[in-house]
Amino acid sequence: MMKSLPNILSTGRLILTVFMFVALAAAAGGVPYVSETLTPDTQFALQRFAFWAFVIAAVTDYFDGWLARKLDAVTVWGAILDPIGDKVLVAGAILGLMALGPQPMVVLPVGLILFREFTVSALREVGAGRGIKLPVTLLAKWKTTLQLVGLGAELLVASWAAFQMPSDPAIQGPVTIFAHTVLWLAALVTLITGWQYWDQTRKALAT
Repeated sequence: MMKSLPNILSTGRLILTVFMFVALAAAAGGVPYVSETLTPDTQFALQRFAFWAFVIAAVTDYFDGWLARKLDAVTVWGAILDPIGDKVLVAGAILGLMALGPQPMVVLPVGLILFREFTVSALREVGAGRGIKLPVTLLAKWKTTLQLVGLGAELLVASWAAFQMPSDPAIQGPVTIFAHTVLWLAALVTLITGWQYWDQTRKALAT
């Protein structure tokens, strides 16, 4: 049972991500027949749920890998689930964030992040068919951490009213600047790691 815990966490992250995204979509008015009947208080409750669901899912991203190594429970299924869970969580948070309303400072970095993730996934698929492996680098792990912290902060800013936080610019302003800074940094590191994987694949295919 203990050795299956990492895979359970990875699966749970996927399920939690779906609920997070649906909650954000509903709060934004994007679920037919449901969003139309929601009161403002219910919409705020959905935003709060989505934020905490994202936080819990992000935390499991660390613990499933750590437990797999600690319990000597690294499996092929786990190796498949973990990166899928990461990408689905990031993509779900981005789409949910965009659903909450126009956010000009967020559009470019999240778009670059999505483009990179799709590109690297395609590279891995093509490389796997030719026996080329693209191991996760230390910088790529930092990339995931920055993405999750940045997106979590952006979700908090976008749901500021839902948490009944004071609208004082002296408080909200620094949090917003922090969220934007981390997200743009995440986008930069994301592009760098994307280029590294691209170059690694190109060289391997040329040999």
